[in-house]
Amino acid sequence: MIEVLNDNLNPYFNIACEEYILKNFSQDCFILWQNSPSIIVGKHQNTLAEINQKFVTGNNLPVVRRISGGGTVYHDLGNLNFTFITTAKTEKIINFRYFTNPIIELLKDLGINATLNTRNNIFIDEKKITGTAAHIFKNKVIHHGTLLFSTSITDLEKSIKNNSLEYSDKAIKSVTSTVTNIFDHLENKTTLYLFRELLRNKINQSFEITEKHTLTEKDIENITDLVNTKYNTWEWNYGYSPSYQFSRIASDNLLRVSIAVKKGIIEKIVFSGQLSVCNEIKKIEKALTGIKHNKETVNNLFINSGFSFNEFSLDYLIKLIL
Repeated sequence: MIEVLNDNLNPYFNIACEEYILKNFSQDCFILWQNSPSIIVGKHQNTLAEINQKFVTGNNLPVVRRISGGGTVYHDLGNLNFTFITTAKTEKIINFRYFTNPIIELLKDLGINATLNTRNNIFIDEKKITGTAAHIFKNKVIHHGTLLFSTSITDLEKSIKNNSLEYSDKAIKSVTSTVTNIFDHLENKTTLYLFRELLRNKINQSFEITEKHTLTEKDIENITDLVNTKYNTWEWNYGYSPSYQFSRIASDNLLRVSIAVKKGIIEKIVFSGQLSVCNEIKKIEKALTGIKHNKETVNNLFINSGFSFNEFSLDYLIKLIL
């Protein structure tokens, strides 16, 4: 197994890097890496149903879809991520226990009694510190996960919106857990950098790392191409979401909306309620059909449409639709 050295903090690049290595490296690989503040959603999730859009927009947080399943997670520089990319050598391709065992051993060395639960997440005293996920490609598999070391729990909780009742779909829903930071359980406090080096050494010993690989210029070029064509696109991060129905009632209860969305595009939209009899409402429904269900697109359409919003404000309608 080789260790791929990656100090890039860009979430688009780092999530693309995993796919690139999976599909282009012949050796088994291990990576320790970090992202700047961002939200990473599972491959089969409805992005809008998982994130707090107001918080995401207000804090300019990148939202990136990964290729593995599982739930939505928040990353920042208090979070450490680990990735194993291996060729399957046994019938049991997915084996989270095998790859998380060195992490649990290290935590026990540091005086922390950590355990792997039935959902393959690591817990300390019934509080979650690690979420894991996997993805199979041909005869290769990614096992990866997060380690909450000194993450902003406040930002984590504010950024993720679990199981919104406004969305009806068959997407994978995130499972809510009480979380904690490793730092808070250490008897002898240390920095994330030193913890990272301890973990690197433990994994190097456990898996016999034989080589350190620094990403080449060609690697970086190819990963950047993947960012531009996939991981930094609305089509992947939002449009790839499963089809869904979105319903909402305005705060004054005078207008309701029901929207059918497929591949991120509004297929059908119907307004009802007291204000639905306004002259422009049918024109608005027609104009919204066939466009992206996102704030920028809807807002631009309204600004350039010439619609009269006598019965309600533009902001009122935007908040209802999104």
